[in-house]
Amino acid sequence: MLDPANTNNFAFLQDELLNKLYDLLNSYLATAQITEITQVYEYSAAAHTGQLRKSGEAYICHPLSVAVILAEMKMDSHGIMAALLHDVIEDTAVTKDDLTTEFGSQVAELVDGVTKLTKIDSQSRAETQAENVRKMFLAMAVDLRVIIVKLADRLHNMQTLGVMPNSKKRRISKETMDIYIPIANRLGMNEIRHQLELLSFQAMYPKRYQVLKHAVKKARGHRGEIINKIENSIQHRLQEIDLNCKVMGREKHIPSIYQKMLRKKISFSAVYDVYAFRIFADNLDNCYRILGVVHNLYKPIPEKFKDYIALPKINGYQALHTILSGPYGVPIEIQIKTHHMYQMSESGIAAHWLYKDKTCDSSAKLQTYANEWLHDLLDMQSLSGNSLEFIENLKIDLFPHEIFVFTPQGKVIKLPSGSTIVDFAYAIHTDIGTHCNSARIDKHLVPLQSKLQNGMTIEVITTEWARPNVTWLNFVVTIKARTAVRNYLKNFQQQEAIHLGRRLLEKALLDMKLSLDTVPTARLEKLLTLMEFNNLDELLEDIGLGNKMPFLCAKRIQQNNLEAGLKLDDTYTDYKKTPLTIKGTEGMVIILAKCCRPIPGDIIIGYFNPGKGIVVHRHECRNHQNREGKNNHNTWLEIEWCPKANGDFYAGIRLEILNQRGTLATIASIISKMKSSIENVQIIEQDQKTSIDLITLSVKDRLHLANIMRKIKKLPIVLKITRIKA
Repeated sequence: MLDPANTNNFAFLQDELLNKLYDLLNSYLATAQITEITQVYEYSAAAHTGQLRKSGEAYICHPLSVAVILAEMKMDSHGIMAALLHDVIEDTAVTKDDLTTEFGSQVAELVDGVTKLTKIDSQSRAETQAENVRKMFLAMAVDLRVIIVKLADRLHNMQTLGVMPNSKKRRISKETMDIYIPIANRLGMNEIRHQLELLSFQAMYPKRYQVLKHAVKKARGHRGEIINKIENSIQHRLQEIDLNCKVMGREKHIPSIYQKMLRKKISFSAVYDVYAFRIFADNLDNCYRILGVVHNLYKPIPEKFKDYIALPKINGYQALHTILSGPYGVPIEIQIKTHHMYQMSESGIAAHWLYKDKTCDSSAKLQTYANEWLHDLLDMQSLSGNSLEFIENLKIDLFPHEIFVFTPQGKVIKLPSGSTIVDFAYAIHTDIGTHCNSARIDKHLVPLQSKLQNGMTIEVITTEWARPNVTWLNFVVTIKARTAVRNYLKNFQQQEAIHLGRRLLEKALLDMKLSLDTVPTARLEKLLTLMEFNNLDELLEDIGLGNKMPFLCAKRIQQNNLEAGLKLDDTYTDYKKTPLTIKGTEGMVIILAKCCRPIPGDIIIGYFNPGKGIVVHRHECRNHQNREGKNNHNTWLEIEWCPKANGDFYAGIRLEILNQRGTLATIASIISKMKSSIENVQIIEQDQKTSIDLITLSVKDRLHLANIMRKIKKLPIVLKITRIKA
């Protein structure tokens, strides 16, 4: 039973929140809009009648608190209305259609975008969370206010976590750190981000929070004298040249201190010895004048200057950052920005509504940044296989440290730190990414996996035949590149599997004196129905991937033809009679085994690997000999090399050589002269006299390999050379 005194307190809280909301709204909204908001409040309060939060207050206090947070950002009337209604669809009998009828489609769509999916047919909490986030982003793409309402909702939930059990506190805080804090950062909403970081850290690590809070409080007293000295010296120097600027000491954020301690493996004292200041200028020109003043006052530390005014961060943040060596050698962090830049950095995309009635280039740029990001996210979600893959890619995208690189025409491209040539190519255009073959960095040829650094000029070289490779997924960083490569490979594998499946089935039918062209369409359709395939391509894809044996499928087609009374020229003969011809470069569904590394000229055999296709082995490979006795003979397929097979294939050789300086360099030189390249070198045994090395190199065929081995064998430093069989 609730304490009457608490009940009165809760009623007072509701009135206090309502009065605060109206005070804020009266400062920037018209009377007619406030009247509409009042109607919405009364509707929401009635819908939530009888519902209480875990702390005991009426549930309507939560929507009111969210509305207050948004009103402090000067959110428009529809955003405030959505905040007041954001839980009615999920927690009451009110439907989206009801809201459309009462308050219009714009408000209803906003509320629906914020509302969780409550009836998801998923197997885990992770999938449910992923679907909720995916739905939210789709709604964001239509109206950015969805995420602003959601962030305000999450902020109030974090502020009232106290009554929750510890396990739920940690789960909600983890979700906030993984998804909502990075989103707030990406949208430039630093004020909300800092509050969410502090609340999440406090809930996740309560003891660490208290220890750091106490340490900060204790250290603050010792720092006062130095801070005042630095602040006064900067202020005095600026006044000497008639620059009336505001200089403020900036206290470090507790979660930031903790992260820096973890990242750099340093103590609290090492982090807190850095003194941080903000200097606020009246205009853009004065920002650069102030920079010159502080660099003359204290010595700047090389490579610690960042111009985020000329090159804003990906979330639109602008300022000049520099680190100086101050009195007593203490490091001083300085941020120089205009008052307007500060307001934009705190409010982020919410400033679009704050400044919407004024001419504000920064607000428009923020809106553009956000829309470009959401456009990329829409592309990503449409290409993602499922919600969990979408969340995985989203998390990668939400934690970028930017670099700035240039096209040959001088256009600036922002990319996450660690990006490669392929990431750059996809950032320019999907087609350029798909067909990129090599690139030049500052006019020097480089491989595609080369990592980019600030200031580089990149020229991508494309060729019509070039296509994405599965190895690209090992080094690409951006979500656009990752999802585009995955999507291409998925479709490419499907087409390759269909093509291989047709060849395998035709081969099996040929041994039975049949062909797909001679099988009546009606009979084939009946067979597909019995085998539960919608069309022939599905059957061929399953055969190509090794999930269905071509011989068995051909046998069923043969039996159907016999039932139909069609005359066969001959009875069934061994389906392995005619070998399948391969080039070795077909794609993902024909794989050359790494155990024996077959190359053109070798006698080969194929193994059906369900779900992957055909794995090609050399006939003498141990894996072939071991499996042949154990498995059904139908899992192996006779294949042969196409006479015109060409390309680069990998082969392994084993060398016993004298252990002398320059030995490997000599062998590498011979291999290079023979128009081959070394893929890998492994030293497996070595003493003072000899060394046994395994070398993987690229060759055209068996003859090419034999010529290389013959050339190497003539070297006096080589005691023995053999090809690795398995």
